[in-house]
Amino acid sequence: MTLRSGFIVPALVLGLLAAGCTKKQETEAASSAPAPAPGPAPAAPAAAPATPATPAAGSPAAPATPAAPAAGEAGAAAAGDTVADTTAKLAATDWALKQDAIKNDPDGQWAVDATASSSYNDAVGDASWSARQASGPPNVDNYGDDGHAWASKTPDGGIEWLDLKFAKPVHASEVRIRESCGSGAVIKVDLFDEAGAAHTVWQGVDPTKELNYLTLKFKTTDYKVNRVKVTLATNVIPGWNEIDAVQLVGKP
Repeated sequence: MTLRSGFIVPALVLGLLAAGCTKKQETEAASSAPAPAPGPAPAAPAAAPATPATPAAGSPAAPATPAAPAAGEAGAAAAGDTVADTTAKLAATDWALKQDAIKNDPDGQWAVDATASSSYNDAVGDASWSARQASGPPNVDNYGDDGHAWASKTPDGGIEWLDLKFAKPVHASEVRIRESCGSGAVIKVDLFDEAGAAHTVWQGVDPTKELNYLTLKFKTTDYKVNRVKVTLATNVIPGWNEIDAVQLVGKP
């Protein structure tokens, strides 16, 4: 059952989010290109979609691991000074303003291309749920399954990754990951310099809930970045884990 009203009974939201983010019938998913012929069906292809949740901080999905800690605890990173936060903590008005500020940040750029460890239905190109759906600015409007986001081939399979390329190498200071379904599964983010060397800037517990950004702020890099790799543990949050867009923030 899909609820399209912006006002959702809290108890109902809690119950549905606890079940994780489930995938719609392919015919229900919006896409800029027709979805390819269905491959082997995922664990529950006909299951009802997750109820879109109000963007303000709502009831958290029930993870397979202990609940995500506060931002200070979640910010523990390999680099030592990266701070992880999420826009889920903001009240409705502040949330809307923050989304607009991020989308129009003059120092931010959206990915121009992406590859992934796998994609739902083995999607390629601009097909629904392909890795390329995570490039460009955000275009998923509601929390839940949407073909305009990237999704791995199977839910709860374990480690998956999304590798994004950016047009302009910059000295990076922040990465913003817009999670749109099964939020909270990101476990590591790596930056790549122009020579192709990887630098882990964050590794920890993702505090993101519902349709929100995981924001990672760190000391400005002394190398230029043109690639970001996002690693997920898809078994941490039950159901499908989808990423709408990724923004790299920095200056040339």
